[in-house]
Amino acid sequence: MSKALVVILLSVTLDAVGIGLIFPILPGLLRELTGTADISVLYGAILAGYALMLFLFAPILGVLSDRFGRRPILMIAMAGAAIDYLIMTFAPNVEILVIGRLIAGMTAASMAVATAYITDITEEKKRAQRFGFLGASFGIGFIIGPALGGVLGEIWLRAPFLAAAMLNALNFALALFLLPESRPGKKKKFGLQQINPFEPLKWALAFSKIRPLLLVFVGMAFVGSVYGTIWVLFTEDRYGWSAGMVGLSLALYGLFNTASQALLAGPASAWLGEKRTILFGLSFEVAALIALAYFGQWWVIFILLPIFALGDIGGPALQSLLTSKVSEEMQGQLQGVLMSLASISAIIGPLFFTQIYALLRVEWPGGIWLVAVALYAVLVPMIVFGGSAWHRKEPPGQK
Repeated sequence: MSKALVVILLSVTLDAVGIGLIFPILPGLLRELTGTADISVLYGAILAGYALMLFLFAPILGVLSDRFGRRPILMIAMAGAAIDYLIMTFAPNVEILVIGRLIAGMTAASMAVATAYITDITEEKKRAQRFGFLGASFGIGFIIGPALGGVLGEIWLRAPFLAAAMLNALNFALALFLLPESRPGKKKKFGLQQINPFEPLKWALAFSKIRPLLLVFVGMAFVGSVYGTIWVLFTEDRYGWSAGMVGLSLALYGLFNTASQALLAGPASAWLGEKRTILFGLSFEVAALIALAYFGQWWVIFILLPIFALGDIGGPALQSLLTSKVSEEMQGQLQGVLMSLASISAIIGPLFFTQIYALLRVEWPGGIWLVAVALYAVLVPMIVFGGSAWHRKEPPGQK
């Protein structure tokens, strides 16, 4: 494994730790700042705002990294995140916290640049495996982050924000001293139109052969947003879990996710092909969702966590297939588009799922997981009957 790959994966891991630190304590902090017990709708709105910033800035950072190089864009985002989390540590009211989360969404868009970096340094046949490594790195971050955030949150509710600031500062130092440039910026015509977040979407949607893939990508991202939106609320409501217990469940999921992404994603794609790998993963995830809806004992969650992790192997397969459709010069733009599309889902998803959960919360909180199953069922025919889009072909080039 090359030095550049090790450094970028370590940076992604530290970034995921910083994000994961916040999950167990954000609802509690909102209750403290608002003095209100039921914050599910506000919580969903904050998650949607975070995703809106990802939507707006992921394609911008992707295009900027194609123009100016990956390394400087990553460093700017890391420095901005460190400052932002420090501000949120001492946020005196909800308004400052919301602004801080919006800025965090802007800086988190650098994940598109990190993904493009890996594409730059990886030959096509190894990309599914490398994207699996990327998912595993994020999973490792979610082993450490939520568990540490739960512990720190028990000591001081704002401590995880301070820890996230320190981790992003460390990330900046890694990039400054150890990360080489993967693709120097191209000296080409550059204007405001190129950083319009809607222009890259138009560019991607112009390729009719990948539109089915993009539609499935959006659908999977939309349904996947239910976990980040509902998990903390659901476990608090059904089981009365503390921040520490929530953090433990997320950390264990991160452990299983890491193993799944690192050990299974690449081999599964090579053995089954991308299409079957996605269907294989969906079948496990749907089974776990149904079980979670109907079994009310708290220990069932820990049995289901590895099954949920198996469901994640389809993501790297779909992402690898998409990179094969686009020329090498446009990989940063593609990754920005993918993160932007995922962000659209994450804007609508929290608003949608928190409203549905508010209706189900008292009578049957587990019903929210059957809503996710129904939405996944819509995607299956798109995958099975998607036609030639699911076969590898030569990149269509720049439109």
